[in-house]
Amino acid sequence: MKVMTISGFGGPEVFSLHEMPEPTAGEGQVVIDVKASSVNPIDLKIRAGMVPPATPPFPAVLHGDVAGIVTEVGPGVDHLQVGDEVWGCAGGFNGLPSGALAEKMLTDAQLITKKPKNLSFVEAAALPLVSLTAWFALADRAQVKAGDKVLVHAGGGGVGHVGIQIAKHLGGTVHTTVSNEEKAGYARELGASETILYKGLSVEDYVNQHADGKGYDIVFDTVGGDNLDASFQAARFGGTVVNIAARSTHDLSPMHARSLTLHVVFLVGQVANPMNRHSIRPRLEKLCEMAENGELRPLIDQQQFEFEDVADAHAYLESGEAIGKVVLIR
Repeated sequence: MKVMTISGFGGPEVFSLHEMPEPTAGEGQVVIDVKASSVNPIDLKIRAGMVPPATPPFPAVLHGDVAGIVTEVGPGVDHLQVGDEVWGCAGGFNGLPSGALAEKMLTDAQLITKKPKNLSFVEAAALPLVSLTAWFALADRAQVKAGDKVLVHAGGGGVGHVGIQIAKHLGGTVHTTVSNEEKAGYARELGASETILYKGLSVEDYVNQHADGKGYDIVFDTVGGDNLDASFQAARFGGTVVNIAARSTHDLSPMHARSLTLHVVFLVGQVANPMNRHSIRPRLEKLCEMAENGELRPLIDQQQFEFEDVADAHAYLESGEAIGKVVLIR
């Protein structure tokens, strides 16, 4: 079968096309005929060598998000059968047998469920990693409930646009920061009641304008870096901040002064560690239910790529020009 691999770290140009034997399903595993995948920031970081512990052995087949059709079911798998259309965040990380940049993908069946019936393979492939990340952050960690005022940073981004929908589903009143009016329009369509064009605004400015000067009950920081400091400022006294990009150093004095709770969510740790994988399937099934009820849909960038063009897809996501998810079609 054809696969796109990397044999060393570097820029998008490190991808190359290779042939590998087709996989066979073992105990608790399935093989998927891959129809689509999508690009996530963690894929860029792995390719660039920024997170070596998460990198599969070289030649490495990357990408976790997958949508496709089950072609083989191993012993001990009872929730799937050959011919099922499935989705999941199921590989591309150290500790898993394969990635999605291949004609066939071998994976642990705990990471795969039947995809939403109303979504195409392309739409389904755009959602697993970002949706699972947002669900763990907002439902499991922050425990958003009716009446909570929630700030989602980067509402036009991959995790952010799903965070808006999940926070709304959980009963929150959702505000989001965006960089331009185009992204603001999409965010409003997805359920944000207020959009904050943050450029030129201080945190104090938008907290005074949109949160009565008191701050937000929950701040979902999908950006990290300096934005985590801004998130501490935006949260109310006793509030909660959830971050998904915390590889940085910060002064925690503002957090202490506001008596905040800080959570960090790293989905790779849930997916790659066999001890944690049992948590994935029930959440994917809940997300599938949301999608089929019309409460969850992906924002997909208009520019799409074939698998052999994965280098161009990585470069495009790194450019910052993408709105929503960048998808690969096989």
